[in-house]
Amino acid sequence: MSLLDLFIIAVGLSMDAFAASVCKGLSVEKLKPRHLLVTGLYFGGFQALMPLVGYVLGKQFERYITSVDHWIAFVLLGIIGVGMILESRHPAEKQNASFGVASMLPMAIATSIDALAVGVSFAFLQIDIVPAVSFIGATTFVLSAVGVKIGNLFGARYKSKAELAGGIILVAMGVKILLEHLGVFGG
Repeated sequence: MSLLDLFIIAVGLSMDAFAASVCKGLSVEKLKPRHLLVTGLYFGGFQALMPLVGYVLGKQFERYITSVDHWIAFVLLGIIGVGMILESRHPAEKQNASFGVASMLPMAIATSIDALAVGVSFAFLQIDIVPAVSFIGATTFVLSAVGVKIGNLFGARYKSKAELAGGIILVAMGVKILLEHLGVFGG
């Protein structure tokens, strides 16, 4: 997998966190640098942790399903992507203005569950996991911090667009992985 492919996946995975960050930005009257940092750390940290967990789990089953790994990656990325596309059609929910553990932890977990499945796919695709999860975490950190700022400045109009874009990106990457493994085009 190329660095560009990894970047595209990182951005796609980050879109749920970005959308949630936009909502967090909406909830804050006076935005402080700590809001950006806390949001980036929670979302970026969990977006890095979940694919690592998925990778470890996937490695346990790798020898049993190597012949269908590309189909698994295709299906997992497709399901996640379609789910994000469908979520993008729902109106934004009002967010809690707290940046404490009780507010941020459940959101960070919820927005990173899809990254767990991607980690499983990475195990089957022989991805070098440490640079991959570092890159995903850093990308999510930046996009989450930007999302809080955008939400605070512009409001909810970007939430559904971010989820839609993320879903399309993940579906496209799943199709690309499948087509590469089927020999339709090089990779």
